[in-house]
Amino acid sequence: MISETLQNKLDTIPTNPGVYQYKDADGRIIYVGKAKNLRNRVRSYFQSSRNLDAKTVVLVSKIADVELIVTDNEIESLILEQNLIKKFKPRYNVVMKDDKSYPFIVITKEPYPRIFVTRKIFHDGSKYFGPYTDVKNMRESLKLIRELFRVRSCNFFLDAEVVRKKKVRLCLDYHIKKCDGPCEGLISEEQYNALIDQAKQVLKGKSVALVHQLETEMEKLSQAMQYEEAAEVRDRVRGLLQYAEKQKVVDTDLSDRDVFALAIDGDDACGVIFKIREGKILGKRHYYLSNVEGKGEPEIVEQLMERYYLEADYIPEEIFLPTEIENEETICKWLNERRAESKERGVRSVEIVVPKIGDKAKLIAMCATNAKLLLQDLKLQKEKQKDFIPHSLRSLQRDLRLPKPPRRIECFDNSNIQGSDAVASMVVFVDGKPKKSEYRKFKIKTVVGADDFASMKEVVFRRYKRVLEENLALPDLIVIDGGKGQLSSAITALNELQITNYELRITNYELPITNGVTENWSDGVEKPQIPNRKPLRKESFGQTTVIGLAKRLEEIFLPNESEAILLPKTSSSLKLLQQIRDEAHRFAVAFHRLLREKRTLQTELDLIHGIGKKRAKELLEVFGSVQGVKFATEEQLAGVVGEKVASTIKEYFEVEAVETH
Repeated sequence: MISETLQNKLDTIPTNPGVYQYKDADGRIIYVGKAKNLRNRVRSYFQSSRNLDAKTVVLVSKIADVELIVTDNEIESLILEQNLIKKFKPRYNVVMKDDKSYPFIVITKEPYPRIFVTRKIFHDGSKYFGPYTDVKNMRESLKLIRELFRVRSCNFFLDAEVVRKKKVRLCLDYHIKKCDGPCEGLISEEQYNALIDQAKQVLKGKSVALVHQLETEMEKLSQAMQYEEAAEVRDRVRGLLQYAEKQKVVDTDLSDRDVFALAIDGDDACGVIFKIREGKILGKRHYYLSNVEGKGEPEIVEQLMERYYLEADYIPEEIFLPTEIENEETICKWLNERRAESKERGVRSVEIVVPKIGDKAKLIAMCATNAKLLLQDLKLQKEKQKDFIPHSLRSLQRDLRLPKPPRRIECFDNSNIQGSDAVASMVVFVDGKPKKSEYRKFKIKTVVGADDFASMKEVVFRRYKRVLEENLALPDLIVIDGGKGQLSSAITALNELQITNYELRITNYELPITNGVTENWSDGVEKPQIPNRKPLRKESFGQTTVIGLAKRLEEIFLPNESEAILLPKTSSSLKLLQQIRDEAHRFAVAFHRLLREKRTLQTELDLIHGIGKKRAKELLEVFGSVQGVKFATEEQLAGVVGEKVASTIKEYFEVEAVETH
């Protein structure tokens, strides 16, 4: 059923182009989409006559609110949609994981630019080429550029002032003819940047055009009898021709084009883009996509294009796609605008082609084969990860006698100072590694004062009440930071949630243990046993075990067990529990400190008559802190809040200083 508030919004949606954001009952954005006509698109989700796939039915059932952003045109909505998806990562959107771990070649934005390999992108005006999936090919390209264009390899910042004052001296590269010595002005800034422009052409795959340009330059130098300079250009041409011969020719018409292909398997997909420049494959880029089940190939290809060209450094004149897309006209218009912004040469506008037969269709097929292989590789990796269990988890399973390895562990901790700003944290470890996207913070709501037991009960109750409501899986192991009291409080909270099917006592197995490494259990099966250790009784909530971990002696407490367990200090299972406990403590303390600082800053200024939240914020922005406000002159304060309020502020702090002394 649609709520009355949501229905009122649906009735007043404009027909403009824009972006819509669906939110759930907690205000979280769960889906972002774009539309030429917001009214038609948004309302279509709630029409009973429309046949929706299973995933969309679930999405619609969770929609509690819709937020609209109206744009001037479809291109703006296209760009805004992709930026919002990257920012919020909504649950029901197609999720794309690209190959940002691969290296780039960067040309820095400096008077005398440097060229080097990087894996980090900074938006500082530098030019990035890549990413390069074939690192060997990238290294060869970089080596060629340094040999042919003698680009400096030092890390000094050079400009006209540095060169004039000779702050940097010539290095070995100059003497072995690997650099032309820009640091001492032996090559002008204009000449050096001309070489950088030629290097850019090589990285863009424009080696043929550059060869023609250099041959013309060589001819002019020969006619002017500048034979040494002409010989240098000749060597550069030869090096470029040798480099071009190594590149695979896939098209005889020497065109620039991008070729897209897609492979889909269930809820996963892989999109591959071949970058073809002057008829040769310059490189490829791939994206792994998840949450695609129920989506059509045209929709996925369109989203892949939008994401890729939002970041691409070059827009070719031709784009090959495996299928027709819905918003072809809008995307072509957007790409033409991008070409104009980047001042790409050529008069042709961008053309989207869907080849059916011939060599062009074979290019799509070759790209699709790569996509299938990459998707198979992804599936294999997932299977390996699914089957792989770290040694520390197997050790923990053995030491705590768990029914299965604790692949998902949730740990709780409290933090407060004498009961003020009481908070708690929950951290999640999956396969022995932190999963920070699932960390949770809690403000203690029902407990007054410093009561760790009651606080722990409240937090555990709230957490697993939510788990039951959302039908989520319980963790394999719950770790409570504290001793018997905190553990007992957690057990009480779980009982109140009627998670009572946890009595799994190992009473039949309490047999005398020798110093051997195995023990005969009552079911007749030999199972591993640590020497001189009594079999543990534990309480299991379904398949979830709850333990307490006390910090003083690193004691592990189990429900209904009077004696604590002490694991060896070198034990990998103890180290894992310590890591989880310390991470929960760090997360709780960080949240507590944030709230305390926020409260302290706000309260100090809120006590002053005439200072509201808005004025307090303005003062803090201008003066940086309460101390900055306190020691500011009355004239400085008056410039922000006026003379009357400035006088009040000064009086307040003067009275406070007198009372303090």
